[in-house]
Amino acid sequence: CLTSGMLTPNGKEYAQKIPREELTHLILKLLQAWKEPLSHFNQHHQELPDDSLSKAKQISNMVHELKTGVEKVTEKMQSMGIISNSLNGMASSEATGLSISNEANTMSDSDFIHCFRRDSNKVQSYLKILKCRIMPENSC
Repeated sequence: CLTSGMLTPNGKEYAQKIPREELTHLILKLLQAWKEPLSHFNQHHQELPDDSLSKAKQISNMVHELKTGVEKVTEKMQSMGIISNSLNGMASSEATGLSISNEANTMSDSDFIHCFRRDSNKVQSYLKILKCRIMPENSC
């Protein structure tokens, strides 16, 4: 997988032990890591049926919107003093430390989709953990 070199916690119990800043940074890194591969996938799979191509573009847009939303939440958390300002600029592709373009080119479509689903599930879990830490009144 594209992000297999990225250190991520194995299991919910380990993810719950990660400080908020690190968890937020990890979410942003995972989302940033998929930006280029999803764009590349869309550009090089123009032969897909229109509905599949439309779905692929929709997923790419959703990842971009989610990353933008997490960045806005991060800024709000920083302004409220919930997390430090140490995350500024850390979500850039240089900060991910990943060389993903060549690996994305050599993956089969099924491996690509499997890895994307795996990382999407991680992001979803990490966001839930972060939400519970920030707003414990949600009975998490």
